[in-house]
Amino acid sequence: MASKNPPLGIRTRERLWSIASYVICLLGTIVLFSGICRYGETMASPPLPAEGPLTPTSSPPALLQVLIALVAVLVVGQIVGRVVGYLGQPPVIGEVIAGILLGPSLLGPERSAYILPPAVAPMLAIIAQLGVILYMFLVGLELNAELLRGRLHATVVTSHVSIVVPFLLGGVLALGFYSTLASPSVRFTSFALFMGVAISITAFPVLARILTDRNLAQTELGVVALSCAAIDDVTAWALLAFVVGVAQAQVGGAFLVIGGTVLFVVFMAACGRPLVGWLSRRWEATHSSRDTVRWLFVAVLLSALATEAIGIHAIFGAFILGAMIPHNSAVARSLIQQVQHVVTVLLLPSFFALTGMQTRIDLLNTGWDWLLCLVIIVVATAGKFGGTVLAARLTGMPWREAAMLGALMNTRGLMELIVLNIGLQLNVISPRLFAMMVMMALTTTMATSPLLAWLKPNGLPQSTEANLLSSEGNT
Repeated sequence: MASKNPPLGIRTRERLWSIASYVICLLGTIVLFSGICRYGETMASPPLPAEGPLTPTSSPPALLQVLIALVAVLVVGQIVGRVVGYLGQPPVIGEVIAGILLGPSLLGPERSAYILPPAVAPMLAIIAQLGVILYMFLVGLELNAELLRGRLHATVVTSHVSIVVPFLLGGVLALGFYSTLASPSVRFTSFALFMGVAISITAFPVLARILTDRNLAQTELGVVALSCAAIDDVTAWALLAFVVGVAQAQVGGAFLVIGGTVLFVVFMAACGRPLVGWLSRRWEATHSSRDTVRWLFVAVLLSALATEAIGIHAIFGAFILGAMIPHNSAVARSLIQQVQHVVTVLLLPSFFALTGMQTRIDLLNTGWDWLLCLVIIVVATAGKFGGTVLAARLTGMPWREAAMLGALMNTRGLMELIVLNIGLQLNVISPRLFAMMVMMALTTTMATSPLLAWLKPNGLPQSTEANLLSSEGNT
């Protein structure tokens, strides 16, 4: 980012121009997407799919099976993680690929059921979800919000433009995919809305993991990327609630999600910040009191419970609470030191591997399927990367850093898979399209590290490097 602040008049003109561009982009998206839906409603419904549900198989006792699955996930994830590490990829890629290797795509449904039977998967999923919640709390603890000062309006504009552009392209994709890859009896509008959300989402936890692995989480670029991703996914969850409402004829639910989210943020700003401040002072006064730790974890769980009940996923409540705690405080440093290894080594890999194990790559068995998969990848990348870069440039970010932000925002994975599973459960998309979208999520995530390395061949940008050295000196 530029080291010298421009004059007030120039900054005001830039802000007005970014806001005007934002409004024009939103209105244009609404008009164009409405036209897509009007035309799509005239198209023929898709035929019945050939794929059928998997038949559950017998398995050992639940606890024994969960332990077997955890051991398999950790061992295979470690091996694959080391392999992809040599290729310059973050460990999270190895953990997702490990899940695919342990799933029905490679082993087949019967052999895969010995590792993770369908009846046991929900139990492992609970462990994995807890890991993601605690991980996002740690990400919030490490967030240095001071680096966002002066760029908040630009961050919001960049985030939302990076949603509306791929959202519109997702609607265009729906025109070509509806007759063959949607579920039977689903309306085109529901299918197009879902495709728009699925194309436009950013994987918040995966992005956080990549930034942590590359020591970028506490830099200015990393904080902007995390903030954009957080705004992105909250918006995407509100859109998803709207999609679910359209699919289930309960559109009012989306407005309840939006209203609940606003109330939660206001409450956390008014009451949550003083509370965590009191807990931080209590921690320092009692020298790491066990009671303080207990109440902090109670607060994490309550925040996660609140956002889960609202409908924007539990991870946002944990992240917001973590962000309320000063990142350089004694309580933040101590919690990170005590919790980080258990979460990142044991709990978090379980989630990534579990999502991989539930993916049926074997359904893509023709060249045409893989060509359609390539089209999805290209469109998703063009929308997310291109939309982010253009919005970042309009708000005054240099080209190289705007491109790096675009590469980071193009990261998908965890949140994408959650959204895709919801679409599959609602019978909006077919299992074949689900597998294609999973491949898109993996490919765009794997492209992030090479793109970052290509965009900064001589090291980090100067401002980012200075912030990184400063953050390392404070730890």
